[in-house]
Amino acid sequence: MEHKYKLILIIGLTSFSFAAIIFLAVFCLLKRKARNVFSETEAAFRCKEEQGLVFTGDLIKFQGGEDLSVHEILEAPGEVIGKSSYGTLYRACLADSNSLTLLRFLRPTCTLRIKEVMPIVELLGSLRHPNLVPLNAFYAGSRGEKLMVHPFYGNGNLAQFIRDSNGEAHKWATICKISIGIARGIYHLHTSPPKPVIHGNLKSKNVLLDLHHNPYVSDFGLHLLVSPTACQQMLELSASEGYKPPEFIKMTETCEESDIYSFGVILLELLTGKEPIEENPTSDQDFYLPRSMRSAILDDRIMDLYRPDILVGLSDDRRKVVEDGILRYFQLAMACCSPSRHLRPNMKQIVDRLEEIGM
Repeated sequence: MEHKYKLILIIGLTSFSFAAIIFLAVFCLLKRKARNVFSETEAAFRCKEEQGLVFTGDLIKFQGGEDLSVHEILEAPGEVIGKSSYGTLYRACLADSNSLTLLRFLRPTCTLRIKEVMPIVELLGSLRHPNLVPLNAFYAGSRGEKLMVHPFYGNGNLAQFIRDSNGEAHKWATICKISIGIARGIYHLHTSPPKPVIHGNLKSKNVLLDLHHNPYVSDFGLHLLVSPTACQQMLELSASEGYKPPEFIKMTETCEESDIYSFGVILLELLTGKEPIEENPTSDQDFYLPRSMRSAILDDRIMDLYRPDILVGLSDDRRKVVEDGILRYFQLAMACCSPSRHLRPNMKQIVDRLEEIGM
């Protein structure tokens, strides 16, 4: 059940009563202490305004968040749309602009200290690409609470889209469009100046869609902000959901090749409509999607390699083109999911091949 919260209560009040006098007192104390925390770093950030980073009071603003204010963000009524071991995700309505935004609250016990977090936040806030969810602003309170502000996209995440019986998810053109978009976003992360960023937790739930099915990769670099314990929990969840490459043991070992493996799993999800892990496998069926696809090839179960309705309604000529594209797409996905990290293609090769397939 979804509940509506005042975000200021989540951030500022943990063990106090909700009497109006106490509420106001804690709010004022939180604001005053937050200003004290940021006073130590304000001068350093002011000199970066010409680079697109704007520091105002308690809030660090990036491109797209110039008009935001601390009061507007903390007072926004928020609806919980996701939870993890390290934070909570809210869909919030900003009163001043009457627009929806995505707020990510990071638990103080799960994140690094503020002076360790700031350089990472600056890096993540500088990243801009048509297929990445941008960081518009960042708030840090005196008690270690941290809040990331992102745009809101109105069509849910890719995992929901693949499995909600939406007819668009079965169209070859849509599959190619989404795949190419994700690949371009990840390629930008892996090659972004001044420092490449590894996603670290790539999965279909962390790809958001707009109303036109354009993909936006979210949650990139979060493993850089959280504690080693939270990192390990993130990795364990990734493993339980079927996205962890076989060589991946610790989150500190994350690399381009581990992102590529996870991306290969997403390609297989899009093509087959199946979950990364089969909840109720038969006795002769492997429950990991990449391994079950290898078994399907060996057993000549071609129809298991893709959604059969991808080809429905196509002319004979178009059907041959799509069948050829499906074969090459499948081969690419399996190469990404190679058990050997050294045999996986890099993101530039993946983008080029997907663009050729989707022509």
